[in-house]
Amino acid sequence: QQQPSQSVQLQQASCHVCFDRQHLTTRRLFSSSSRCMTVMPAWVIDKYGSNDALRFTKNASFPVINYPNEVIVKVFAAGLNPMDVSMRGGYGAATLSRKRDPLNIKQSGSEFPLILGRDVSGVIMECGLDVKYFRESDEVWAAIPPWKQGSLAEFVVLSANEVSHKPRSLTHTEAAAIPYVATTAWSALVNTGGLSKDNCTKKRILILGGSGGVGTFAIQMLKAWGAHVTVTCTQNAEHFVRGLGADHVVDYTAGPVEEPLTTLEKFDLILDNVGGDTERWALTLLKPWSGAKYITLITPFLQNMDRLGIADGMMQTAATVATKALKNLARGVHYRWGFFAPSGPALDEIREMVDAGQIRAVVEETFKFSQVPQAFNKLEKGHARGKTVVEISKGGDDCAL
Repeated sequence: QQQPSQSVQLQQASCHVCFDRQHLTTRRLFSSSSRCMTVMPAWVIDKYGSNDALRFTKNASFPVINYPNEVIVKVFAAGLNPMDVSMRGGYGAATLSRKRDPLNIKQSGSEFPLILGRDVSGVIMECGLDVKYFRESDEVWAAIPPWKQGSLAEFVVLSANEVSHKPRSLTHTEAAAIPYVATTAWSALVNTGGLSKDNCTKKRILILGGSGGVGTFAIQMLKAWGAHVTVTCTQNAEHFVRGLGADHVVDYTAGPVEEPLTTLEKFDLILDNVGGDTERWALTLLKPWSGAKYITLITPFLQNMDRLGIADGMMQTAATVATKALKNLARGVHYRWGFFAPSGPALDEIREMVDAGQIRAVVEETFKFSQVPQAFNKLEKGHARGKTVVEISKGGDDCAL
């Protein structure tokens, strides 16, 4: 049989290209080694519960680019946070499901199988058509919003504005320890607290619960900006937080922690990572009528939504925060809630501080990809001094199972 002429072959190839472009504008799969990938290894949960809910699969759905500003990242390391343990148990399920499906089109439980993991460090494997700031093979890090599939997988898809170039001075394992706690602290201290490198000099800051992930980052950032930082932690962690730059340390296990704190000079800002009973006395430690702020990261926002539903939960939340804010405003201090907010631009600034030697990664323990349940067990014990990181793959190699 006679082969088609060269011009006919070119015409046929052109038609195939046109069809492929039309087909791939909405769902573009990353192609590796000239084969389209549809599945990948990942740790998932199929229901909310304890560690028993974690399941390893090699058939998790491969992420696809659905919007032109998205990127697919090959995950080298994933950082774990207390939020992952809470999400595994169903915390925030009502609100996060509504965020994933605003029009409520999908059936209940459509978030499963759910991939946890809020921190990622890796390499960009594919860029959407509108992505200009990144290219394939760029090393990046990011904090993943809790309504998106997480980093305990070989690949993850993110918006380009959530991603930043990874600090050159850090390995992927070290880099995965920073983004989620960094963007949480940045959102609380900068966006809500109004702090910056230009106005922080000699400000007195109190961090309640300073040896965890957010605390260890906040200490370093505030010290780099010239603040005076007081921290509460256990006596065992005192040397650790002083090594990060804390000026004054109070042991909260030695008795009522408010007693030694009330003897100190008043503070310009308090960052509360503890919650509970601390609100009762912490606001009295602020300088009144000076613009001083108390910012707590322990809020009932998602809990209210889970318990009361979206509408009633939002009303209850608004009433609670308004009442507390007005009550404390009468005392001359500002009461605020702090929230995580994903931000590539914030990570850009944090990267510069890391590469300048002002902030270091604090990794307490690393686990292999096959040890994710053990990593969660470690996280659940609490009293962390730094971050728990899972190494998903080594460089460009296959998953480190």
